[in-house]
Amino acid sequence: MDLQSAQQKINELRSLLNQYGHEYYVLDQPTVPDAEYDRLMQELIGLEETFPALKSPDSPTVRIGGTVLDMFEKVEHRTPMLSLGNAFNEQDLKDFDRRIRQAVGNDFSYVAELKIDGLAVSLRYEDGLFAQGATRGDGTIGEDITENLKTIKSVPLRLTEPISLEVRGEAFMPKRSFEALNAARKERGEELFANPRNAAAGSLRQLDTKIAATRKLDVFLYGIGDPEALGVDSHSEGLDYLDRLGFKTNKERRKCATIDEVIQYINGWVEKRPHLPYEIDGIVIKVDSFSHQAELGTTAKSPRWAIAYKFPAEEVVTTLKEIELSVGRTGVVTPTAILEPVKVAGTTVGRASLHNEDLIREKDIKIGDKVVIKKAGDIIPEVVNVLADQRTGEEVDFHMPTHCPECDSELVRLDGEVALRCINPKCPAQIREGLIHFVSRDAMNIEGLGEKVISQLFAEKLISDVADLYKLTREQLLALERMGEKSVNNLLHAIEASKGNSLEKLLFGLGIRHVGAKAAKTLAQNFGSMGKLASASKEELLAINEIGDKMADSIVSFFEQEEAQELLQELASFGVNMDYKGAKPVSAEESDSIFAGKTVVLTGKLEQLSRNEAKEKIEALGGNVAGSVSKKTHLVVAGEDAGSKLTKAQELGIEIWDEARLLEELNK
Repeated sequence: MDLQSAQQKINELRSLLNQYGHEYYVLDQPTVPDAEYDRLMQELIGLEETFPALKSPDSPTVRIGGTVLDMFEKVEHRTPMLSLGNAFNEQDLKDFDRRIRQAVGNDFSYVAELKIDGLAVSLRYEDGLFAQGATRGDGTIGEDITENLKTIKSVPLRLTEPISLEVRGEAFMPKRSFEALNAARKERGEELFANPRNAAAGSLRQLDTKIAATRKLDVFLYGIGDPEALGVDSHSEGLDYLDRLGFKTNKERRKCATIDEVIQYINGWVEKRPHLPYEIDGIVIKVDSFSHQAELGTTAKSPRWAIAYKFPAEEVVTTLKEIELSVGRTGVVTPTAILEPVKVAGTTVGRASLHNEDLIREKDIKIGDKVVIKKAGDIIPEVVNVLADQRTGEEVDFHMPTHCPECDSELVRLDGEVALRCINPKCPAQIREGLIHFVSRDAMNIEGLGEKVISQLFAEKLISDVADLYKLTREQLLALERMGEKSVNNLLHAIEASKGNSLEKLLFGLGIRHVGAKAAKTLAQNFGSMGKLASASKEELLAINEIGDKMADSIVSFFEQEEAQELLQELASFGVNMDYKGAKPVSAEESDSIFAGKTVVLTGKLEQLSRNEAKEKIEALGGNVAGSVSKKTHLVVAGEDAGSKLTKAQELGIEIWDEARLLEELNK
């Protein structure tokens, strides 16, 4: 066969396989037997191997996998992926409805959709071709999982129109795939996945795409990153448009005129939920009109125009076999119930939180009791109550220890606290938990240093404080179990890269009591360097709005410790950055910038800056960046394909800039 004939045959096979795949995986209406699909796929694989120059990125053969990645690259979302606020009962929904009506009046409708229990993903298409896929991450930065997403057969590699857009959806593992996966793992003596959500997340983070391909994941798309650029006016229209482009959306959605219709829809799915071929953990309710959504706007974390109704927690009875104690990084000793494993809301549960000794006494919990378990918000297992009438007399009272279960130091209860705490700074459990916190995503974000690896390094006495992480050698790491050359190279690279983090990452990683990620950034912005912060007085700390009395005391106490001072000196000697690298915020009064005191809205696609970069630069000059246009907006910056926000700005007579004007002012 010559090249021209091969190209013609390959095109025919790709067209057929794409058609059959769409019918089977998206429409759920197969027109040919599986054997015929497999035969055509093998023929295409053979031709592409014979004529490698004819391979293409949108060929159905890429779904088989075969790429082995070194690590996952970071991806910045063009439009942030916000989380949703929660509703747990009918009153929460009615309160949500009241807030919507107060803001936009009575002329609007909702769209109610099943809340798929999976992993949120973002897919980007350029000229109709699948270009990149990413996890949600922290909503702003995710991980590039493009190659693994290509193995999901309901993800179109080419759209029906040659357009560029970003879409959002939920990747999930169907119940049948989950059961088959766990059956195979059990046969091989491997640890079972707790639930389909964990299995889906683990599959999409496989570095070997062939493994991801065997997991038989699926996806439902539920939104467009920037719908106004496509001329779509409502969420329901957007979903219909996604259908026409070849995406798989969930057909169980319903447009509802009132909140009572939404509640009716929810009640129906509480009953039907167990019969679905995939797991859901609630219902998502969204205001349909995009102009209403823009008017309602967003908070820092979630849109005001949407809410997630969480199903009532399922309750089951099991036996409490033992109470285990763990010591956290702040020294708090936490009791955990060890249970006879039982299935709750689709997950096998063997442990549940007991929080503290007071709760155990209040609920009269004994070892050996029959207890009622539920998952709070369908996530965290907890003991609801004890079935005292089922006691046999063999149950045993539980008493919290007087000494730390890890280091045997005497436990104390600080004033105003219910928790018992180990205050020994050399307690091994606290050191280990502190190390795990230091390398976590919101802190130093050292890829490859998870809880298991940290515990392994700690057990081998290779690390005893965070500075030891920067002393690790290739030889030490290669000597550890399950550590190959590639893993070690990646880990050493990640440790080295972490030295360049901005101050707030290090500050949060140090685990100073009461200092969370947000407070760490505020402190870094205001003081600029570790040295200035370390020498700050309590009064200087309290002068910052977000810093309260307890936090100020905690910060001063931390930096007064000789051990803390020595640790920071050691980290600095290894080249760990001690300065804030971001833009320092300027108040409107302090700034002479044109942005000072002004509310700015960004819309459309910016070519030279990401939305987040533009936001940071404007706020650093004393401006405030909002998500929607209103009478309070002073300025709109309109990029390419700007939509309804630009139109509204024009109607309200608001000043409008293009990106060139924005860059000109930012560079002054």
